[in-house]
Amino acid sequence: MEKAMNVSEYYFDLPQELIAQDPLEDRSSSRLLVLDRQTGETAHRRFRDLPSYLRPGDCLVINDTKVIPARLFGVKEDTQAKIEVLLLKRKEKDVWETLVKPGKKARPGTVLSFGDGLLKGMVTDVVEEGNRLIRFSYEGIFEEILDRLGQMPLPPYITHQLKDRNRYQTVYAKHDGSAAAPTAGLHFTEELLKDIRDMGVTIAQVTLHVGLGTFRPVKVDNILDHHMHSEFYVVEEEEAGKINRTKENGGRVICVGTTSCRTVESAAGEDGRVKAGSGWTDIFIYPGYRFKVLDCLVTNFHLPESTLVMLVSALAGREHVLGAYEEAVRERYRFFSFGDAMLVV
Repeated sequence: MEKAMNVSEYYFDLPQELIAQDPLEDRSSSRLLVLDRQTGETAHRRFRDLPSYLRPGDCLVINDTKVIPARLFGVKEDTQAKIEVLLLKRKEKDVWETLVKPGKKARPGTVLSFGDGLLKGMVTDVVEEGNRLIRFSYEGIFEEILDRLGQMPLPPYITHQLKDRNRYQTVYAKHDGSAAAPTAGLHFTEELLKDIRDMGVTIAQVTLHVGLGTFRPVKVDNILDHHMHSEFYVVEEEEAGKINRTKENGGRVICVGTTSCRTVESAAGEDGRVKAGSGWTDIFIYPGYRFKVLDCLVTNFHLPESTLVMLVSALAGREHVLGAYEEAVRERYRFFSFGDAMLVV
């Protein structure tokens, strides 16, 4: 057990060409690797086959956060030097914690201009990890201006231009606030969700605004020394009720994505009941963790040595997960955000 606490234990070799650069035409046509967490056995299916692994009385938990076009390109007002700003999290109405490139040029007091002055921002402070707090000023509605000026904050490993913004958005995205998509949800279509509802599966919606810390590499050797970024979540009374009733009636809770998983596990008490509410979570799930709510997980294929591979390993065991990943590489599955999916049962 102790041995698997080293980050290098979660390394696997991934050929660069398996990193998906573009979304598929049809969301649900992606492949689905099904992993039995007890035996380690795998099956190869299509995502649209997911209903055949679900049962009436189960509950599918989805994260309805919406990605905001959080990447802004502008200039320093005094020198006209180019600058890039990534909105990470809203601190108060017009104050955001941001990542600024190049950071050296963004000292407190610096005024930035975007879209020929349509949006302006003043750097007010430097916080942890060199992030900048920026207070924005504008005429009108911030979200509408952002929609006009901002670009989707695709992960660093995607180099292609995204033709259709909505493809980095789930079909059920509702609440603005994420700097990255909850990518396991990208495979669902309206039709597939309807089929799942029609077969007697409950769908519960929770919200967790995904931060860019999702892509941050683990920089320590010992997993226990890694500090997770915190993210804001909301669980409404009605949705908590759906999950709790499922458990009481002997159904399974199937989380779509590591974000839904982290939300329900953060919101649950020791008795396994999900409590309605909102707050910040920095829960870090790695082998040895005892799941309070989750029974099965739908997830994409993650980066080597990432906290997400550790989370999946907490559920299915490191050997089983890395074995499945090696098989996915052999079978030429597509990896990461626009890639294929995995179902852990």
